[in-house]
Amino acid sequence: MNMYDRSVGNISGNTPGDHHRSRRAAFGSKGGFCVRRFLLILLLILLLPLSSSVAENLTCSRLPLLMGRYLANHYAMKNITGEIETHAVDQMIKSLDPSKTLLYESDVERLKPVLQDVFSIVQAGNCASLQQVYDVLVVRARENEAIVKKILGPDYHLDETVELDIDVKKRPYVKTAAEKHVLLRKVVQFQIENALLTGIDLAEAKKQQIHRYELQTKRVVKRNPAKLITNVAEAFAQALDPHTSYLSPEDFEDFRIQMQLSLEGIGALLSSDNGFTVIEELIPGGGAERSGLLKSKDKIIAVAQENERPVNVIDMDLRDVVKMIRGKKGTQVTLTILRQVERTYRFDITIARDKVDIKEQEAKITYETRMVDGRQYRFGVIDLPSFYGDEKEKKSCYEDVKSLLAEARRQHIDGIVLDLSRNGGGLLGEAVRLAGLFLDKGGIVATKDSREQVTILANGSAASGTGDKRKVITFPVEDPRALYTGPLVVLTSRLSASASEIVAGALKDYHRAVIVGSDHTFGKGSVQAVTPLPQDLGGMKVTTALYFLPGGKSTQKMGVEADVRLPIFFILEDVGETALEYPLPAQAITPFLGVQGNAAPLWKPVERPILAELAARSQARVAKDAKFAEIIKNNKEAAEKKGVIRLADLRKEMEKEKEGGVKKKETPTELKQKARDQYAPFVNESVNVLLDMVMLGSAHSVQQSLHAGAGGMPGH
Repeated sequence: MNMYDRSVGNISGNTPGDHHRSRRAAFGSKGGFCVRRFLLILLLILLLPLSSSVAENLTCSRLPLLMGRYLANHYAMKNITGEIETHAVDQMIKSLDPSKTLLYESDVERLKPVLQDVFSIVQAGNCASLQQVYDVLVVRARENEAIVKKILGPDYHLDETVELDIDVKKRPYVKTAAEKHVLLRKVVQFQIENALLTGIDLAEAKKQQIHRYELQTKRVVKRNPAKLITNVAEAFAQALDPHTSYLSPEDFEDFRIQMQLSLEGIGALLSSDNGFTVIEELIPGGGAERSGLLKSKDKIIAVAQENERPVNVIDMDLRDVVKMIRGKKGTQVTLTILRQVERTYRFDITIARDKVDIKEQEAKITYETRMVDGRQYRFGVIDLPSFYGDEKEKKSCYEDVKSLLAEARRQHIDGIVLDLSRNGGGLLGEAVRLAGLFLDKGGIVATKDSREQVTILANGSAASGTGDKRKVITFPVEDPRALYTGPLVVLTSRLSASASEIVAGALKDYHRAVIVGSDHTFGKGSVQAVTPLPQDLGGMKVTTALYFLPGGKSTQKMGVEADVRLPIFFILEDVGETALEYPLPAQAITPFLGVQGNAAPLWKPVERPILAELAARSQARVAKDAKFAEIIKNNKEAAEKKGVIRLADLRKEMEKEKEGGVKKKETPTELKQKARDQYAPFVNESVNVLLDMVMLGSAHSVQQSLHAGAGGMPGH
């Protein structure tokens, strides 16, 4: 999953301006653009790796300048090392053959030293070796076209027993022509099956596949050695860390133009993975999210416009897929989705292109009750899908949550659950102020740049530290009447990222809340800047700093660990910073917990003994819960089948849909309710943990008041 912190500014020197960004905003960035609008437009236009575009102005002689800019601005990578060269070579090969269907193992071994040579001597502006790379690609593309035409000859028949492993990381390169024939036969079988399921006949499906491989050959031939220079630039950027990348002039201009457009689209962030277009993230309030059907890691395998046949998009360039999905507000697009959970299945979903509905993004509160010993306890659950904010529209998640907390107090609630489990981040300033509603004064997050400059963002004031060059940016101190000082649980998951991790981490470090959820959050603890490059070279996105929590640790890689662990929500074990290539290591700085003068907190700190008791009680409940048992079972089955597509399974799913006549189309309301039902066990258990917290706290207070000693935590 790619989590970005971006801003656009003017590069006038070796380092960018002093900005502090969350993944959806530029904090304190003047003269730029509306940060919320910027991120949403960025997501809506789906700018993930656009390797098909060509930087016409990027010549070999300009590569040293470009690479120098990356190294000068990067947080950690300042020199070209052997390790960076090796990573760059690996990324270059992946960009040339992402699905491992083109090159032989011997080709890869032959090209590695050639590409190593490219990255070694590129400082001298010598890219002659790219001719050898180009020649191999052309030969292999023509070979693949010939093999596919032979496979789809007169004797071709569909074999539904075929299984295709689409986890390319686990699949080796083919060694022989016979192995390649077997692999391409499986790939073509799957593509043919996908075409048949859209309603076309076998003859037409075969014709489409032959045409696809003819086009692939033409694209490879057209990509001459000079155009491979763009791949070199992209590979070098990707070798530095998972969030650094190169935008060609075409991509960067597209990026800038789109920033001026309205927020229209389906509301999804897409990436290209091994020939598949993958949904990485759903934008809260967008059509894709409102459907209630789509999930992260779903694969889009076909796209259909209104009243038109679906077009197979497997192996299609991401930019071309994006163009098909984009469109005017009010028009509809139908996506064919492939999902792998406990079984592999395929379905169609029609989405109306629209503006993102900000109302859907807003924080909301619901109330849950529990009855214990004849007394009713009432809890508020605040669902916050993003850290949003817009001065023009007078929108602020901080202000909204502040109002919800006031409402909750009027409802005489006994505790609050802050649900950040589907919150991918947002505006850093909003996150800092929102944390202040639960913490009062104090430092919330710090950034450290490549010059070792530490900047603390705090509400009111921050604790002074030694050993670091520090400066403090303060937000207004919170009105004491707006503070919530009662029991607090924060619900997280692997999808909680960036600003969510900052809030959850700060509340954990101050012992203010119990963190309930997946093993840990995403682990995206780095800051990126997107800046234009000189001489019409396009733009670069580069990691410029790391985030740090008040306790001194970075959220990088491991994120924020849960105090009370729940089963992973669906199949998310491959979601997170550690699943990405070349993540930066986690670091630490001197803690900045507390405020100047170390004033006593207004809330009761959550101590370690109560956390252990809460975790034990939750584990016992989860073990007996039928819904969690089903989730665990489905996750286990999915893990066992992960990466393997069975044509027979897809055909069975199609047969099921046909049984009993026309399948009733679920309404958007029904789909949303289905999504809520799947997610309900996690919210329900977070409320149960909150109840335990209240009961244990009350029992402990009574015990203290009776001078019963400081022994273990009583039960209830």
